[in-house]
Amino acid sequence: MVTTTAGAEARQLLLRDYQGVLSTLSVAVSGYPFGSVVPYCLDRQGRPIILISRIAQHTKNILADPKVSLIAIERGVDDIQTAGRLTLLADAARIPPEDEDTLERYYCYFPQSRDYHKTHDFDFHRLEPVRARYIGGFGDIHWLEPEQLLLPNPFTDEEELGMLRHMNEDHTEAMQRYCLNAGVALPEAVTPVMTGIDAEGFHLRLGARIVRFEFPSPVQSPMEVHQALVAMARA
Repeated sequence: MVTTTAGAEARQLLLRDYQGVLSTLSVAVSGYPFGSVVPYCLDRQGRPIILISRIAQHTKNILADPKVSLIAIERGVDDIQTAGRLTLLADAARIPPEDEDTLERYYCYFPQSRDYHKTHDFDFHRLEPVRARYIGGFGDIHWLEPEQLLLPNPFTDEEELGMLRHMNEDHTEAMQRYCLNAGVALPEAVTPVMTGIDAEGFHLRLGARIVRFEFPSPVQSPMEVHQALVAMARA
C-alpha cells in the first residue's frame, strides 16, 4: 500500500520543477523513445499542461501515438542518485482553445509564450496521468495511481486571479520577503510576480525562473490563503 506521504512528496516535486523531459514514441525511428525538454504547469485538476509546436518532432510523435512520459527531477542535489525523481506515464490530449482558464493559467507562468503563436502553430496539450513512478531516495520507491498523486485546486479561476492580482498590485514587498526568508536569490531589477496559487502553496516568477513556495499547512479558501501569506511574510 502506497502511503499518502509518498503521493504528497511526488506532487510537490512535480510542482517545484516546472520543466521536465517529455518522452514520446518516435515515428522517425520506429519503436524508440524520443526525449525533449518542455516547460509545464498544472491545470486546475493537477494535470501537467504543455504548449508544443505542430512542426516539432514530439508533436508528430504524439499525433501518431499519445502515450508519453514526463520526468521531473529534484534540483540542487550533488549526487543525482540521491535526488527525488518522478516519471509520470500519461496520455497526451490536445486542449481546445475554448478552455480559456487552462490557457490563461499557462500564460501566467510563461507570458512570453503568447508570442509563440505569431511564428509557428502551437497547441496546448494536457497530460492525463495513467500511473507514476516516484523515487524519493535510495530504497524509497513507489508506484502511484493518479488519485494518489493529483490534488485538484480548490479555487475557481476567478478566485485565483483575484488573489494573484491583489498580490501583484499591492504586495510586491511581501513577495520579496518570501524570497529572502527562503534564501531565494532575487535578481537585480526583477520584480517577483505571483503566477499561481493552490491548496499547498504558490509560485513566484522571478524573470524567467519559476520558484515554488509551500504553505505551512494546506488551505481551502481565499481567507486561509490570506492568513498563510501574512504569516509567511512575518516569519
